Amino acid sequence: MPRKPREGLKKATFGCPGGLAFTRNGHRTRCDTDATLYELASGRRFRWVAMRRPTGHSFSVESHIAMNTHRAPRIHPVILAGGTGSRLWPLSRVLYPKQFLPLDGERTMLQETALRFRDAEAFAPPIALCNDDHRFIVAEQLRAVDLKPDAIILEPAARSTAPAAAVAALRVVEHDPQGLILVLPADHVIRKPQAFTAAVARAAKAAAAGKLVTFGIKPSAPETGYGYIKQGEAIAGHKGVFEVAKFVEKPTLPTAKRFLASGEYTWNSGIFLFGAKTFLDELERFEPDMLGACREATAAAKHDLDFLRLDADAFGRIKGNSIDYAVMERTDRGAMVPVEMAWSDVGSWTALWELGKHDREGNVHVGNVHTQDVSNSYVRSEGPLLTVVGLSDVVAVATGDAILVTSRDLCQEVKTLVVELDKKGRPETKTHPTVYRPWGSYQSIDGADGFQVKRIIVKPGQKLSLQKHAHRAEHWVVVKGTARITRDNQVFELFANQSTYIPLGAVHRLENPGNRPLHLIEVQSGDYLGEDDIVRLEDTYGRN
Repeated sequence: MPRKPREGLKKATFGCPGGLAFTRNGHRTRCDTDATLYELASGRRFRWVAMRRPTGHSFSVESHIAMNTHRAPRIHPVILAGGTGSRLWPLSRVLYPKQFLPLDGERTMLQETALRFRDAEAFAPPIALCNDDHRFIVAEQLRAVDLKPDAIILEPAARSTAPAAAVAALRVVEHDPQGLILVLPADHVIRKPQAFTAAVARAAKAAAAGKLVTFGIKPSAPETGYGYIKQGEAIAGHKGVFEVAKFVEKPTLPTAKRFLASGEYTWNSGIFLFGAKTFLDELERFEPDMLGACREATAAAKHDLDFLRLDADAFGRIKGNSIDYAVMERTDRGAMVPVEMAWSDVGSWTALWELGKHDREGNVHVGNVHTQDVSNSYVRSEGPLLTVVGLSDVVAVATGDAILVTSRDLCQEVKTLVVELDKKGRPETKTHPTVYRPWGSYQSIDGADGFQVKRIIVKPGQKLSLQKHAHRAEHWVVVKGTARITRDNQVFELFANQSTYIPLGAVHRLENPGNRPLHLIEVQSGDYLGEDDIVRLEDTYGRN
């Protein structure tokens, strides 16, 4: 006797002469072999991965749904947007590091990373973690590519990747106890995204079964700047997934050559996929104090506009550690998926040279540059004309306030250079000539004792805080657009070629009421011109 369909199912049968067809409530409908959506009477939708059956065979929607209602756990991308990228100085700096720069195309590295997860059926909205200084940059860059994150979590201090993953996992298990988290840096290049997606799909099945999966990049050269993973035995029932034989720190060149020749080793990508609960369980085993502090920091977190601000005291107690050291090298649940996806961590200027488009002499040119008798070099300018003559295997980079020249072989030493500049108090390691704010940006274009000149750009509809200064007065000249000025009890508008004066101590605000960017020249004068001479009385963006 035929089994009675469950309540709420639409009666339907399927046959497949020359493809697939079905009848719903007496109406025959033909369909192709693409994925097809079926609805319950309740309106719930199920994805059907099309199946071919011998002609004449049929089956009910009920039986099909019974086979497919056990859905795979959802994958929650966790984008780690911290870090300073000091090896890419002078382009990457503390307040505007490499993940926010368009280094491999028109979009920034953060945007490219986030856009890998546009498929809402395959991925949950991403969780981004960053520090307080970068919060508005992250929010604006994601908004610019029309991607709404699940959360932007603010870390009060840099504590490496394990606490960041723990905080994200705690958030996920609250509303999706079976959810998987895909943890990855915001500053990696993946030029074969389909290979990456396929590798994630292979890893997801193993992660759902309790494995903690890392992704190994098939090496193309004996790199000494990466850690390595030795591939172990294949894991039964999980095609393309292997045991982790061992993790290896960054090797010497002879050792890296031996790894490459053996075919048993992959580069450690720093990308992970595991069940949120599984990771927390393992962290409880190996780093209970870290997990306890993460729980406290999350429980006491405060919402601040579009951000979730972790508790600084609790998070500050954490002893930082990476996912590799804290869990992966200690767990018996580790697994790895090897993948060739044209990956780079863009960890040096040499990496950018390798990624770039080479001319006949092996050079990569970016920006306002000219070379003569130069070969195998990376030459880039963010403004001034940069010329190079008669050199080989060099990196030359110019920004508005700094120039770097080094041999390609010593690019890793740029990080040491930045440390030395920091010790000398050089501001060029932290800020660019152009400083970005949630309302727009400003650029210092001249200055000396007692005065400073800035070019200010205010985005349409945005406004600066209501503020005053104790040590400086300001002159404002509108170059383009409309400026709405608040000065003590006055509110008025200025247009191109008009100006005003803000006396020392006056309460003032600058606003762009128009639909085009406002361009303004500001001349500051006084005995102290630092950015900390600002008393904010009211701020749209929640800044103190």
